[in-house]
Amino acid sequence: MKKNLLVFPGLALAACLCAQAQTKAAAPGKIGIIHIQNAIISTKDGQKAATELQSRFAPKKAEIEKKQNDIAQLQDQLRKGSNTMSDDAKQKLMRDIDQNTKSLNRETEDAQAELDQEQGKIMQELGQRMMAVITKYAKDNGFSLILDVSSPQTPVLYAANEIDITNDIISLYDRNAPASPMTTLPSKPPAAPAATAAPARVGPPKK
Repeated sequence: MKKNLLVFPGLALAACLCAQAQTKAAAPGKIGIIHIQNAIISTKDGQKAATELQSRFAPKKAEIEKKQNDIAQLQDQLRKGSNTMSDDAKQKLMRDIDQNTKSLNRETEDAQAELDQEQGKIMQELGQRMMAVITKYAKDNGFSLILDVSSPQTPVLYAANEIDITNDIISLYDRNAPASPMTTLPSKPPAAPAATAAPARVGPPKK
């Protein structure tokens, strides 16, 4: 995916937690940090959702990879036969490569957009559950401020490891919402090889 998986910025999270903590007590309390992205994707719910999403998009990913290989073979055929094939044959092969690459680029972009949308929905839902866990944890343990340091927008220049509550939140979340485990998040659909008229975001053709 070309974007981060989270759909809520770190500053919004920090501000929300700060406001909630301030309503609890006027006296200053502890400050903590959390890697909210790592926390969400490390929970059992996050791992289960990622597994299901990966399985759903696996056929499309395989289809895109096959089309990439087909285009690479045509490019190799053109490169090896450029000195021996007729001009007509060469032009036809170049048109085939160009058309197939344009089609593949569109298909890849559509698949990526769909994947981004589905990941956004999942992360938004899990993020709301995670916020409830963080809020309870902060109130129960006397925190007045918790910052999300996984966001580049959070102005944290240094934080001691001792105030990192990420693992505590993961454990607390899983105790309240157990789910099936998995290992990794879904990978992005592969980028299509570039051609003369292909979008600029796609990489160079294979050689």
